[in-house]
Amino acid sequence: MTIPARPLGAAAAAKPFAPLVRKPGVVRVLVVDDSALVRRILSDALSQHEDIEVVGTATDPYVARERIVQLRPDVITLDIEMPRMDGLSFLSKLMKHFPIPVVVVSSLTPQNSETALRALALGAVEVIAKPGSSLAAADIVDELARAVRSAAHARVVKRVDTPDVAPIAPRPAIATIDSTHKIIALGASTGGTQALEQVLRRFPVDAPGTVIVQHMPEHFTLSFAKRLDSVCAMRVQEAVDGDYVVPGLALVAPGGKHLVLQANGARWVARVKDGPKVHHQRPAVDVLFQSVARCAGRNAVGALLTGMGADGAKGMLAMREAGAYTIAQDEATCVVYGMPREAVKLEAAVDVLPLDRIADALLGSLRRSAVHA
Repeated sequence: MTIPARPLGAAAAAKPFAPLVRKPGVVRVLVVDDSALVRRILSDALSQHEDIEVVGTATDPYVARERIVQLRPDVITLDIEMPRMDGLSFLSKLMKHFPIPVVVVSSLTPQNSETALRALALGAVEVIAKPGSSLAAADIVDELARAVRSAAHARVVKRVDTPDVAPIAPRPAIATIDSTHKIIALGASTGGTQALEQVLRRFPVDAPGTVIVQHMPEHFTLSFAKRLDSVCAMRVQEAVDGDYVVPGLALVAPGGKHLVLQANGARWVARVKDGPKVHHQRPAVDVLFQSVARCAGRNAVGALLTGMGADGAKGMLAMREAGAYTIAQDEATCVVYGMPREAVKLEAAVDVLPLDRIADALLGSLRRSAVHA
């Protein structure tokens, strides 16, 4: 899809465009959804914030294409189930020809969560839950605004087609792998689904037990874990309260719950808990990292990846002070250089590294510590 120099359609062509007037510091948003009710809810929710302006709406990708040319929004909110052209097809074309930050707004169903993950792989920077019978408009006001602000800061580049991932070789059952005291802790937000995949795909089948927080809505994390499990040598699954954290297994915090590491004799146990949001997040990276600092100390390593805000910075500082080796992703490879930047400011990171060097650095640190133990 090539974005034309002027919008298509007789109605749009008949009416000349008014010059764009941009307000400093205000994020301009285009809402794309085939439901008039959802368009109104999202527009009303975003309009409550002085730093966000809804400049238009669109009922489908064809109308959205015209609105993009006319309005030049900073961010698009995109439904993925629409008539005439589905959201994924539109997103794919958009990212190849006219990349722009996109927030996917999706219903909380297993099928939609898998589709939303494909949208993230295609270049969307955020995914949030669509308002519905179980989610009132008031519940999404802050989350939607946060996602839009985060997207506005995102580094979006043209996407290129990538080859299919090679199938994973058969892996040993988790129960047959020996226990170890080493722990890897990872935290991410905006842009983190792809960043975490890149890190985890470099881990071997017997990598130390790994605990992960990725800011993501409830129900979506199960599909995310399954996606990672299909492309990584080690096993990946959504954490269940009481799971042992063992080599060869990575546990992803479920959306809407905090993930905490606890010691149980000579083994590590994952605890999945309710609790207040931290940095407006549940799960929160800080909650996980603080627990890793308390329980694992110098037996842990951790990395804070791309994301908006400050979640994870103080937790990473606690890990470093407890003797853990810590890494912040560098600005050049972050989609949003927010959380890692806050960690750097606090001097919580031992090293600041590009994404493609983080996995090897984490594993190398663990190997060195094992030699000197």
